[in-house]
Amino acid sequence: MKESDRYCKVVEWSEEDGCYVGSAPGLLYGGCHGDDEQQVFAELCQIVEESIELYRQDGKALPPPRSPIVSQEPTITRVNLLERSYDIQIGSGNLAGLAPFLRERSQATHAVIITDDTVDDLYADKLGDQLTDDEWEVHVMVVDPGEESKSGDNAQELWETMLEEGTDRQSIVLAIGGGVVGDLAGFVAATFARGLQFFQVPTTLLAQVDSSVGGKVGINLPGAKNMVGAFWQPRGVLVDVEVLATLPDREYRAGLAEVVKYGVILDAEFFTFLEQNVAAINAHDSAILTRVIQRCCRLKADVVEQDEHELTGLRAVLNYGHTFAHAFETAGEYGKLLHGEAVAIGMECAARLARHMNRIDDEFLARQSALLVALHLPTDVPNFDRDELVRIMHRDKKVDQGRLRFVLPTRLGHVELVKDVRVDDVQAAMG
Repeated sequence: MKESDRYCKVVEWSEEDGCYVGSAPGLLYGGCHGDDEQQVFAELCQIVEESIELYRQDGKALPPPRSPIVSQEPTITRVNLLERSYDIQIGSGNLAGLAPFLRERSQATHAVIITDDTVDDLYADKLGDQLTDDEWEVHVMVVDPGEESKSGDNAQELWETMLEEGTDRQSIVLAIGGGVVGDLAGFVAATFARGLQFFQVPTTLLAQVDSSVGGKVGINLPGAKNMVGAFWQPRGVLVDVEVLATLPDREYRAGLAEVVKYGVILDAEFFTFLEQNVAAINAHDSAILTRVIQRCCRLKADVVEQDEHELTGLRAVLNYGHTFAHAFETAGEYGKLLHGEAVAIGMECAARLARHMNRIDDEFLARQSALLVALHLPTDVPNFDRDELVRIMHRDKKVDQGRLRFVLPTRLGHVELVKDVRVDDVQAAMG
């Protein structure tokens, strides 16, 4: 990430000036203006870069790269599930308050931190020290990064280590990492000693907007993704937007696929917001990202509150593009595509399938494709055997008595679970 990406850039409509005005609070005393919002943002980014260079040429220290969001209190998105209700705290710089966040929600004094090698060096080790300073007993358990770690072997190794370290029902499991770590740690928490309190600190965009919320946890089988698992709600989720500054660009893009998904399935206005803020999203603008994460979490929470255990079919809408995506991931042995990349391609296939079935028009397909491409996401199906992909799809959890079912759109902001989809149509959608 460039230095300039760490500064908040604000583009707002000014009634007084009759145009868009761009500013970078804390860094610039001036700004720019114009009639085109995206052009103003692009100009503002250039001005910020030039200002940073001037600071360096003059030998002056740069102001702290912190946006107005940082000085505000983190926001809370509440997931209302009776006795299983919990908070999603969303802020910037709020990792520093992890210890009190946990204290307010648990009487435990022993924390099992599950993370991966990458996140351990960046965050988990330091957060473990923070908890130790707060008089927690802490054990950190580290797995390899990547989807391959969501395995029965890794789960067993974690169970055995937890047993050796004296973990009991008064302990908590704290997942610090992306979706893989969260799914694996949540599954271990759900199953060890018949269930331990579980907290999430998601460090990828995909985990922040999607997988850390809702209580789906699990591991993969060699032939089917997420086939072994449980519904196990966290006691709390702490989201710090600042951690995205260390996220590799490919991982960041993968998370954006789930962001687009929420606009397609639940909120047409949010989809339009994404279209209008492509430049800011691509520039990792913290103010825009905070709004994006807040909206995605609220949308998912609304669905989970109504269909926690996926009994009515409502929660199935969150799997838009995922029947295709899971087949791509499985065919690639969980190593060729990141989950979000597979979801982007899967959404493209699902939209083509819906268009083939006359459920949507060409404009829908064009807008979804254009947004995915603008966010630098893949849309081409990998070179996998199409018959094998269909065989994998028949092992999908949404299959009903051997019949394929797909979540398909009817318009922006609305999708439905469709039964009895013809295999020929599915293969045609994959090209």
